Amino acid sequence: MYAEERQQAMAQLVAERGRLSVSVLAEQYDVTTETVRRDLSTLERLGLVRRVHGGVVPANSLSVIESGLLERDSANTAEKDRIARAAVDLLPPPGSTVILDAGSTTSRLASLLPRDHRLIVFTHAVPIAARLANHPQIELHLLPGRVRMTTQAAVGSDTVNALGQIRADVVFLGTNGLSVAHGLSTPDRDEAATKRAMVGAGRQVVVLADASKMGEESLMRFATLAEVDVLVTDDGVAEPDRSEIVAAGVEVVTA
Repeated sequence: MYAEERQQAMAQLVAERGRLSVSVLAEQYDVTTETVRRDLSTLERLGLVRRVHGGVVPANSLSVIESGLLERDSANTAEKDRIARAAVDLLPPPGSTVILDAGSTTSRLASLLPRDHRLIVFTHAVPIAARLANHPQIELHLLPGRVRMTTQAAVGSDTVNALGQIRADVVFLGTNGLSVAHGLSTPDRDEAATKRAMVGAGRQVVVLADASKMGEESLMRFATLAEVDVLVTDDGVAEPDRSEIVAAGVEVVTA
């Protein structure tokens, strides 16, 4: 099947079923997930589909679909574990201040913080705060705000205002989507505002994102790649995507 024929068939299948994952499409057409992502990028440019985290929806579906924390935590677990372990090597010196964003990969990083490494940690994520509450070397600060059920993290004006008073050495950030054209994005407006404030609060911004996030674009952009210093990801990232990200000035660490 030629690429044009496959893309046309994909567009029709998405229109019929409403939402499909990249892995299902790869199996359906016996191609790699990288090929599927390129096909979906082509179809999105043509206005035939809309890419969302992990898959695709019809073009007339607004990209506000957001999976819950438990669903995200069970996806790509091996890759997220490797990313979190690699991120430990990027911790600043003892006594430094870090901000931990909400998310399944940043939660894994929180669990791996060394017991002999003293840090001041700010987070808006309730699960992360719970994990660090008894850490002997962590001075923990839980940011204020309204806690969203989907992410179990505080958002809103109180959260943004609190972040505006902080200057952290490193921000460890998650994202729903990452593309050269659209930058880092998430479906929710309040989550985007909070993440944007985190980016502004950090001397260094480190993004933890597995390969499934590459090329994905959600509704609300909260940062451009120019605002990111380091991306920690896994070896599933396609070489063209990696090259574009590096060309944008981001250091890519492969776990």
